[in-house]
Amino acid sequence: MEETWTMSREEAAALYRRHIGTVYQLCLMLMKTVPDAEDAAQTVFQRAMERKEPFRDPEHEKAWLIVTARNECRNQLKHWWRTRRASEETYQNLTWEQPEDGELWDRLLSLPERERTALYLYYYQGYTALETARLMGANPSTVRCWLFRAREKLKKLLEVDQNG
Repeated sequence: MEETWTMSREEAAALYRRHIGTVYQLCLMLMKTVPDAEDAAQTVFQRAMERKEPFRDPEHEKAWLIVTARNECRNQLKHWWRTRRASEETYQNLTWEQPEDGELWDRLLSLPERERTALYLYYYQGYTALETARLMGANPSTVRCWLFRAREKLKKLLEVDQNG
C-alpha cells in the first residue's frame, strides 16, 4: 500500500504566508478585478494543499505556485460563466487596490497577457529570461522578444501620458 503525503495546517499556513503576495499580485494582473484575483489565489492554495507530494525545494514551490496561478487564471478567463457576467464597464468603475506605482501598473495591465506576465515575472519577481521561459512554457528567445515589445509599449504609453 502506497503512503500519501499530506500537508499539515502549519505547513499550509507557512506556504500561504510566504507566497500570497506573489500569487495574488499575479492573479490580479491577469484577472484585473479584486474578487476574481482573490478567487483564483484561493484556488491555487487549495490545489497546493491537495498535492500528493511535497515540493522539492523553495524554488520548486514558488515556480509551481506561479505556473498554477497562471493556469488557474487562464481557465477562469475561458470559463463560460464569464460571458454572462456584468460588462467590463461595470468593473472599471469599481475601486481596487493597486501597487504603489499605480500609473505604471495601469499601463502594465493594458499589455497583452504574455507580455504582461513576462514583465511581471522578470521585473517584479526577479526571474531571469530563461527561468521566465520555463515558467511560461515558452522559448527563452520568445520571452526576450515579449520583454522587449512590452518595454517599448510601456515607454510609448508613458511618453504619451507625460506629453499630455
